[in-house]
Amino acid sequence: MPLSASRPVKRIAVLGAGIMGSATALFLARRGHAVSLIDAAARPMSAASRWNEGKIHLGYLYSADPSLRTARHVLTGSLQFAPLTEELIGCPVAPATTATDDVYLCHRASVVAADAMAHYYRQVDDLVRSHADAARYLVDVRGARSERLDERALRAITDSPDIAAGFQVPERSVSTGWIADRFVEALAAEPAIELQMGTGVTAVRPQQADDPAGRWRVETADGVAGVYDHVVNALWQGRLPIDVTAGLAAPQTWSNRYRLSLFVRTNRTVDAPSVLIATGPFGDIKNYNGRDFYLSWYPRGLMVDSSGIAPPPAPAQDTAREAAISREILERLTAILPCVERIASDAESMVLRGGWVSAAGRGVLSDPRSTLHRRDEFGIVRLGSYVSVDTGKYASAPLLAHRIAQSLG
Repeated sequence: MPLSASRPVKRIAVLGAGIMGSATALFLARRGHAVSLIDAAARPMSAASRWNEGKIHLGYLYSADPSLRTARHVLTGSLQFAPLTEELIGCPVAPATTATDDVYLCHRASVVAADAMAHYYRQVDDLVRSHADAARYLVDVRGARSERLDERALRAITDSPDIAAGFQVPERSVSTGWIADRFVEALAAEPAIELQMGTGVTAVRPQQADDPAGRWRVETADGVAGVYDHVVNALWQGRLPIDVTAGLAAPQTWSNRYRLSLFVRTNRTVDAPSVLIATGPFGDIKNYNGRDFYLSWYPRGLMVDSSGIAPPPAPAQDTAREAAISREILERLTAILPCVERIASDAESMVLRGGWVSAAGRGVLSDPRSTLHRRDEFGIVRLGSYVSVDTGKYASAPLLAHRIAQSLG
């Protein structure tokens, strides 16, 4: 809703044109503000927000956090993902949503045993069913209930000796490529948003020294991009170094991982479930519509794993290496999920793409003590009129963007 004429229009810079920054820019512009959306990429929504699995988390993934803090933290954003995203892009997300509930397979090397996993899922069921927004998810989950697969149902999906148990859980995913295209269209149609693509930000500083409540100067390698009433740092890659220039302290532990996954389109419909192998460094498959698939095997797709505040450069493209990664992803998944062989044999196109995974944690996913098994600390931090947001999960971005827009007036 636009601001009334009696309230001043603010000039606001939003750094980062992924789903977090794009959603924030749209909400702010529609409240009557003049928004500059700034990103080093050539186009909005062209990195991690386009090339990921699109899981709209209800908390089931995080069985290695039995405290339920992560489940509680991600739940509201995911339940509101569909209505807020539809408000932003102006159309339903149903065409981009997976048609069936996810199946979670418990690997014998999982950091959480099958019985403990089952107990955790029942607790998450209760959280989901009792939430006020349960009807607003991608599908109505007011009757949400996970179900342990019997032997026959499990073996219809996998005959791998590496799988100890299987569960159907009421989670869905969205095709991030489809969502990204709709965001790009919405940004282009919004006259109050100025796109400054191909512009890498190097620092953000108060216009008046030691006055974070005043205006802010956004600096780039080419000089000063502008002076703004507010700056929202919604960067995914490289957010923390910019925070430091603004005056925020860097976290003591951080993880930057760059992952590659396969995006496959088949020449005919393939009957395959959406499956996640849990819990630890395994893989997953998403079936968006019978012809468009996401395939990941975590150990092979992980290209960079850094605990530095500033992430290193992403690996340069290497055709031979990427072909080898693609083959191994298919081989490792096929060994557990025979349906992947049909997807590969019917492939019309197959591309290996990726993006950064950033998290306030450290360790490896094969270690149950790793803090990467939690996502209970992400959110919004303010320093005067400067805002920094750790999106945490793709699904959380629209809700966090809505909260930022409301807080800035």
